[in-house]
Amino acid sequence: METTDKDILRGGQFLIKETNYEDVFTPEDFSEEQTMMKEAVMEFNDREIIPNKPRFEAKDYALTEEVMRKAAELGFLGVAVPEEYGGLGMGFVSTMLTCDYISSGTGSFSTAFGAHTGIGTMPITLYGTEEQKQKYVPKLATGEWFGAYALTEPGAGSDANSGKTTAKLSDDGKSYLINGQKMWISNAGFCSVMIVFARIEDDKNITGFIVEYDAENPNGITLGEEEHKLGIRASSTRQVFFSDTVVPVENMLAGRGEGFKIAMNALNIGRIKLAAACLDSQRRITTTAVQYANERKQFKTPISDFGAIKVKLAEMATNAYVGESASYRAAKNIEDRIAMRQAAGNTHQEAELKGVEEYAIECSILKVAVSEDVQHCADEGIQIFGGMGFSEDTPMEAAWRDARIARIYEGTNEINRMLCVGMLVKKAMKGHVDLLGPAMKVQEDLMGIQSFDTPDYSELLSEEKAMVAKLKKVFLMVAGAAVQKFGPDLESHQQLLMAASDILIEIYMAESAILRTEKNAKRFGEDAQKEQIAMSKLYLYQAVDIIEKKGKESIISFAEGDEQRMMLMGLKRFTKYTNYPDIVDLRNEIAEKVKKENKYCF
Repeated sequence: METTDKDILRGGQFLIKETNYEDVFTPEDFSEEQTMMKEAVMEFNDREIIPNKPRFEAKDYALTEEVMRKAAELGFLGVAVPEEYGGLGMGFVSTMLTCDYISSGTGSFSTAFGAHTGIGTMPITLYGTEEQKQKYVPKLATGEWFGAYALTEPGAGSDANSGKTTAKLSDDGKSYLINGQKMWISNAGFCSVMIVFARIEDDKNITGFIVEYDAENPNGITLGEEEHKLGIRASSTRQVFFSDTVVPVENMLAGRGEGFKIAMNALNIGRIKLAAACLDSQRRITTTAVQYANERKQFKTPISDFGAIKVKLAEMATNAYVGESASYRAAKNIEDRIAMRQAAGNTHQEAELKGVEEYAIECSILKVAVSEDVQHCADEGIQIFGGMGFSEDTPMEAAWRDARIARIYEGTNEINRMLCVGMLVKKAMKGHVDLLGPAMKVQEDLMGIQSFDTPDYSELLSEEKAMVAKLKKVFLMVAGAAVQKFGPDLESHQQLLMAASDILIEIYMAESAILRTEKNAKRFGEDAQKEQIAMSKLYLYQAVDIIEKKGKESIISFAEGDEQRMMLMGLKRFTKYTNYPDIVDLRNEIAEKVKKENKYCF
């Protein structure tokens, strides 16, 4: 079926339009090719990465490089690269699932893989000239060369455009001389090419360059020692120093001053891939935890029979299921948008760039939600193992340490929280997403007389879907009032932006899970989806709680008098269930299933 423009929601539109379950992609929709790819990647992870975990933890950098070469031989580094540049040219969903299933063995390999395939290769694929692509991309796709991405500096972290590294045109006009210092550069120890960002003269924005690195002929490049890190210990992370490094003018990436744009767009792709990289880790941690809980006996009972442990298993499984639902929903939207643009005559470069950029809001939402869930999952994993969880002899402490970086790189979660609301407001101002109309309608609703009819919720998940629709009204009410009050100045009210983003994130995640479950219940029957229904209900209940808290915090901080009273009444109305779910029952149902299967089984 040909996907037309009007079928696909634009980025951020999930807030103001109802999505039908038929229109979401779920992991149960994987094609035969995707399933085969997934199995090949899982097999590689089980064979090459997981048995070597102790060596990764012992900072065996050479092993990381060696396993990267093996991944390259199987084509895994070139999944997203078009065939004409030596890649497999697979779609965005396949790229996501490769990243998902290759990343759970150790964060060290996951980081090396993500940095190379994402921010190391993609900027050239998406912004390079034909000559640049022909020269570099085949080497990167086949693992002959590895890539790194040099943006961060000691003084330029979240404020990426404030870097001090300079690029000065040589007297003969044939090259640029780069001087400066970069830090936290993943893969620096074994890369052959770096995407380096530097400022030319007093330009407002930085410029991107493709810089080759050869240890035998360093060209003014020196590397600092390997950083000693809390986690991702065998991922090579070094400072890089440039002293009159000569870069030919033809190695400028895109145009002068376009580096900031490249950096931001490369990070959009990096963000959704980072969410993917946290998914199988959650599945694996949940499996390891339940296997331990089923074997470990206290008071003559397996600890998995205790309610306190069931809570943990149920929540771990639920978050993994929800994160997966939302990640693949967005990945398919991106893939469809790319296909649509290509069908309309865009080049692969334009289509991919615009396709991902369209869903930058969703990419930020996923980065925040899934990176926080994987940390929570690993934390509860340690708790289920008890004292053993704190020991290096069990896998939990390494999982916990590795998970911690996910909330920092690809833009901190704080930056991403503010970005997703900021981008939404910008889209609204450009007329891409009509926020104002629906926000005004919510205000009118508040003035109107409330209906006290009891709705008919006999249809599966109908009350849950009605709740999601009401939660969207909370966002529109709070964000709409904040935009009206502060206008463009809203950006400086960071606490309000953070609260609004938590509401936005919970809506997207809860809705994604509910739609996936509805789709599968229609396909496979409700009985086959009992636990998935329970997970969707449990997640929504907790989302409502978060939204109520963040909504209240915002309303009482920027509204007063009648407006405040009116909005608080609205908040109460929009977060009220007709029939509350039995939370203890839902958790027990999910935990029992995981216990019985002795693994994450959804």
